[in-house]
Amino acid sequence: MAMVTNWMSQTLPSLVGLNQTLARPGTSERIISAVYPGQEEGWQVFGSVSDVEGKCVCTLLAPPQNLCKKDPRHKRLRQLTEHVQNVSQYLEVLDLRTSRDLQYIRDSEKQLISVEIRVRSPYRSRSLALQELKQSVLKCLPLLAVLSQFRADVAQLEHLQQEVERLRSGLSLLQEQMEAYDYYQLQHRALLLEDRLQTCVNTVGCGKLTGISHPVTIRSFGSRFGSWMMDSMILSSDNRVWSMDGYYRGRRVLEYSSLSDFTKGQNFVVHQLPHPWAGTGHVVYNGSLYYNKHQTNIIVQYNLHSRTVTLQRNLGQAGYNNTFPYSWGGSSDIDLMADESGLWAVYTTIPNGGNLVVSRLDPTTLEVLKSWDTGFPKRSAGEAFLICGTLYVTNSHLAGAKVHFAYNTNTSEYEYTDVPFHNLYSHISMLDYNPRERVLYTWNNGHQVLYNVTLFHIIKSFADT
Repeated sequence: MAMVTNWMSQTLPSLVGLNQTLARPGTSERIISAVYPGQEEGWQVFGSVSDVEGKCVCTLLAPPQNLCKKDPRHKRLRQLTEHVQNVSQYLEVLDLRTSRDLQYIRDSEKQLISVEIRVRSPYRSRSLALQELKQSVLKCLPLLAVLSQFRADVAQLEHLQQEVERLRSGLSLLQEQMEAYDYYQLQHRALLLEDRLQTCVNTVGCGKLTGISHPVTIRSFGSRFGSWMMDSMILSSDNRVWSMDGYYRGRRVLEYSSLSDFTKGQNFVVHQLPHPWAGTGHVVYNGSLYYNKHQTNIIVQYNLHSRTVTLQRNLGQAGYNNTFPYSWGGSSDIDLMADESGLWAVYTTIPNGGNLVVSRLDPTTLEVLKSWDTGFPKRSAGEAFLICGTLYVTNSHLAGAKVHFAYNTNTSEYEYTDVPFHNLYSHISMLDYNPRERVLYTWNNGHQVLYNVTLFHIIKSFADT
């Protein structure tokens, strides 16, 4: 039996509340999926029917990453752990203060004994004894503050005793709920489960694009044209963000340590490229930045760790310097991108008559492994991106744009599509898919925007092979 699945990635919070109806080509059935607020936990099936061929058709919602960390028991355990740490720190401070005050009391006790001896001595005059007693009492006056602090500490100790008792009860209950696993075992299990979840996500991650979510604006900075990105290699754990403002002879690349820092415009370093770039079709893949060298059809590989150019290679007969740009111009002749299967270049040549060409590249040598002529004129394309080996092309870079054309490199077939998306700021100069984050990155008139995607695909079981 095969299963037709509508995959909805949960990378962006904007998908909560999304409702969709999808029809499988060649059948009369309709697949209805709905995501309701608060229904983010766990794998969920929103519908299951059989088509005319007897295949099971269902809609899945994958849980978000770090799902285990959203478990209220995990949160409660973390709170209890922090509470224990706070109590421990306070007890340490109390111990130090008590030791200091105890020493002061001992010293004061010696003074009181000495005074008592002198006062009771029959050889001292009464006036002298009273004078010495007065001086000694004055020396012991600070003892009142110490005793007052002791009384406060005793009250605090009683409060801490109650807190420790509550912690003990809370931990006992939590231990029963978590089947007697300790915190570190649970952490280890959570990591293993998240790895398995990611494996499942990768298994059902590919498919046909059927929808694009509402936009989420991450930041607004820079000029009208530019690009921004994260590492597109699926196995990468690199959370850095890079931005490249402008499309003409730029050299300055800003590197942020995280998406949060990028959003706030803080904690960044600057890479000064040895060769200027052209266009906005750059991509970061496996720790290297790939870009088109200004006024050439040369692809440059720049290692972001060593800050050096590691490779340059000419891209055959590819047009450059606004010979075959996208409809918005901007020296966008060569568009580099990555999908689940690797590194690609989208461009055109004079022999191809200005039609979009898709080439699979070897990321270590930049050698063209295979090329496809899509038959779609590049100047009629607003932008393009790749998902699972299929090139998707928009019909405009302005408001009202939609995904109009798709070319599948796995089958060498094309189709005209009608997948709308909201061009919020009316002028897109960069549109790329990140297979690791499963989102579309755009640079839209000086705004950095993300879109989620909905993919539709068939999963074959062993019975079909």
